Amino acid sequence: MTRDDRWQGYPPEVVAWLGALWGKSAKKAGGTKNLLLSHMLDTAAVAELAWDSYLPPVTRWRLDDLAGGPGKGRRLFAWLCGIHDCGKATPAFQHVDAEAAEAVLAAGLTWDKYALKGASWRHDKAGGRLLLRILGDAQWSQEQIAWVWPLVAGHHGSFPTRGQLKPKKEALQGRGKDWPRAQLALVEAFTRALGYEGQTPLADVEPVRVPSRAVQLQLSGFVVMTDWIASNEQHFKGIDDLPMVTMPRARERAASAWAKLGLRGGWGRLPLPGVKAFQDRFGHGPWLSQELLLDVVRRMGGPGLVIFEAPMGEGKTKAALAAAEMLAARCGADGVFVGMPTQATSDPMFSQVRAWLERLGSGLESQVALLHGKRMFNKEWRRLLDGAGEWGQDADGCYASVAEDEPDEYGMASPFGDAGSASQRKAPAEWFLGRHRGLLSPFAVGTIDQLLYAATRTKHVMLRMSGLVGKVVVLDEVHAADVYMSQFLLEGLWWLGQAGVAVVLLSATLPPDQRQQLVAAYMAGAQSAEGFETVEIPEPDGYPSVTAVWLGEEGPEHLVESTTPWREDLSVRVEILPETPGTGAGAGTRPAVAPADQAVVTLLESRLAAGGCVLIIRNTVPRAQATFEALQEVYGADVRLLHGRLHAGHRADRTQEALNLLGPATNGVQRPQRLILVATQLAEQSFDVDADLLITDLAPVDLLLQRIGRLHRHHREKRPALLAEPTVVVTGIALHDDGPPWILRPGEKIYGRYLMLRTAAVVAEADGGTWQVPGQVPELVSRVYGDGDLVPAGWRSAELKARQEWELRQEQRRQAAAQYLLTRGGEHEAATLEGLHYGGHGTLAEGQFEALVRDGERSVEVVLLRRDDKGVHAVGGRRLGPGGEVAAGLVDDVLAGTVRLPTGLTLVAEQELGPLAGWRDHPWLRYSRALVLDERGQAVLGDFRLRYDDLLGLVVEGGPRHR
Repeated sequence: MTRDDRWQGYPPEVVAWLGALWGKSAKKAGGTKNLLLSHMLDTAAVAELAWDSYLPPVTRWRLDDLAGGPGKGRRLFAWLCGIHDCGKATPAFQHVDAEAAEAVLAAGLTWDKYALKGASWRHDKAGGRLLLRILGDAQWSQEQIAWVWPLVAGHHGSFPTRGQLKPKKEALQGRGKDWPRAQLALVEAFTRALGYEGQTPLADVEPVRVPSRAVQLQLSGFVVMTDWIASNEQHFKGIDDLPMVTMPRARERAASAWAKLGLRGGWGRLPLPGVKAFQDRFGHGPWLSQELLLDVVRRMGGPGLVIFEAPMGEGKTKAALAAAEMLAARCGADGVFVGMPTQATSDPMFSQVRAWLERLGSGLESQVALLHGKRMFNKEWRRLLDGAGEWGQDADGCYASVAEDEPDEYGMASPFGDAGSASQRKAPAEWFLGRHRGLLSPFAVGTIDQLLYAATRTKHVMLRMSGLVGKVVVLDEVHAADVYMSQFLLEGLWWLGQAGVAVVLLSATLPPDQRQQLVAAYMAGAQSAEGFETVEIPEPDGYPSVTAVWLGEEGPEHLVESTTPWREDLSVRVEILPETPGTGAGAGTRPAVAPADQAVVTLLESRLAAGGCVLIIRNTVPRAQATFEALQEVYGADVRLLHGRLHAGHRADRTQEALNLLGPATNGVQRPQRLILVATQLAEQSFDVDADLLITDLAPVDLLLQRIGRLHRHHREKRPALLAEPTVVVTGIALHDDGPPWILRPGEKIYGRYLMLRTAAVVAEADGGTWQVPGQVPELVSRVYGDGDLVPAGWRSAELKARQEWELRQEQRRQAAAQYLLTRGGEHEAATLEGLHYGGHGTLAEGQFEALVRDGERSVEVVLLRRDDKGVHAVGGRRLGPGGEVAAGLVDDVLAGTVRLPTGLTLVAEQELGPLAGWRDHPWLRYSRALVLDERGQAVLGDFRLRYDDLLGLVVEGGPRHR
């Protein structure tokens, strides 16, 4: 046998130790144990491929800089990733598998089994402790050691404090002379295998700079990612013969696994787009506002924050994508994340981004991930999953070895009480492989929640951050974030600012204070500062406008410019349809038509005499259902209903029908002579319908203006004569001569009395007059959200009380969010990731994440099914198996029954509902709750009576908290 010269100079006992220390047990590595050195080299080899084929250019530039110059970053990156499991060279880990432990003991590394019995010491923390000693002995500076050890100690999702790196018993880490020698030998052997030479190879590894904390978090995510890939037992079967453990062999294994994985980067080094790029991408030249955005981006001195405010229909999304391409070329970003306000708005954006990439001709349109809880309903997304094979929905089981000493490490245990089920203990594939690849895809479209999750102190947050850093981030409709949600947005912007990520924020308009907060948060991050101090920038003096800020050589710099919209202002008549207390009703709760609904019926009798299309927006589902029923009695099939308690199938069909019937005149569909669409806030944003008349419940002025954006939205040669003047009729309010107005209570509960009172003031002021839209939009928003006197004298005491309550509630919500933010107060200026997760909130399921970053009471979704004497069937009629088993061709039919329950039913639904027995092993249904209705479409849930009506949707009656 050929002598292995790598081990010359090592004492025989050290070689024996390296040939025995194991990283993956035989049962977790394809039948043969994998030596620890083998797994570390496998991981380093994966990291090399990630460098070559995946890492954004800007990340490679930064790593080269850290390592001391061009060409040096690749090896440092491979070392940082591969060293992650050095803490397995401890008795605490080596004794876990009895068969593998025998070989370790036979090689001369021993332990006190009684000291180890019942004691726990995780290998990630052990690795952090080990590096503190070894790197210190190698004469690394303390500042370099301080940022590197948390990458190892935190590679299973949480960063401990230095004080947490001490085991309860030193025997767990390894006592005596042999264990420290074996640990050093392992680290040195690994280091030499990567090409570091000399008597002290570890000294050559030491970085020359300390990266920002945000870049450390990104690198930590890549450590996790490469570890997981190298832990796939199908492609990294165990090697237990030390002479066979080499870097060339590891590279062969990694290349095979990487090819099967299909993970790839995005643009790479992108050339700067030419002057005709916009025309090439979108089929027309840019409008004035779009050109303004691109011009400002061209003139920016570096990556920064760009806020583009423009009216609905101004083409903000196209402009943002064009700007993202330009920013990526300038800043070395490799892709784009587009965050939308809702799941419903994410789907069309997903299609738009894929079409945009297709026009770039780079073949990247297949690399776009769709990220939201209902993505399985999107047929375009489902088509991309075809052929995912072993790396797709069934890939999870290949990673059992990632945490052999940490049961259910990834928090994937079933929420329904069967945590022992192997099918529920899923790990890496749930995060980034196949259909769950998520933010680690070069291009991603999803809800803004994906960014907000990255700003939470939760496990594996580094994976989310590594999926954002290196992209251009585009967030649409940021004005929709309330004060609670805004805390996570601001925290996320701080980290993106520190990471030098270019961010483009889109909004119809922003209150001045909110604009300043967004700028301050980003620039505080760019300067690694604790306080979100105000950056002195002027207010835009026109509309549309672009505000851009970035960190220059001497501090913050800015550009603030504006232009005119592409179309003229719409003169919108404002009317109030008075409503008085007690006139509202909910579906199924009234003996006759409520006066509030009758008032709408009466109004439409005159306004629709010559036909026309009306959009009615109600603030609650029961109110929308009641209005629909009242109008249907008069107008029959000319009335449609759209709200959030329709099951997914009905909601999708009705949304598409509305878009077809009331969309642009160019869509080829005949506009109906008369149509009334009753909807909730679903019709408030990113809903391209054109109404001749708008009737809407009172809402805060920015949302009210969003709703007005559906009024006379598209050019039409002719509208019904009685509706030729664009008119908004505001309901849910009644004015009084001698005091504040009455405002419908559910609206106040949703939006708060203070903003509703101030909005009511500007509506009352305009009653019978007009607003110029969009020209007056910034003025109206500034007046309502500003501090100036606005309400009539008779309202002021009520306004003062409402303001005090509002400010108290705002502060409570800020404090409620603070406990979940990624950075604890006073720690934004910390230099490393040490203790980042102290006081954190562990691993959360996706639904729990949503509740974490969005204020309000939790709600749950259920899948509606029906039961008759023949068994259970989907809402469309197709039958399930005896235990609820779902054939592949039936999945869409079952998921079409998904509906969200009112918040008052959350607790009882969580207690009483779960998946059907036949769903336990289904990749998409195993976490779903089934609500089985009887033949009449009814069910009882706790004290509530539920029924699903094909016209009204879900109707809830009874219960102590009927809402």
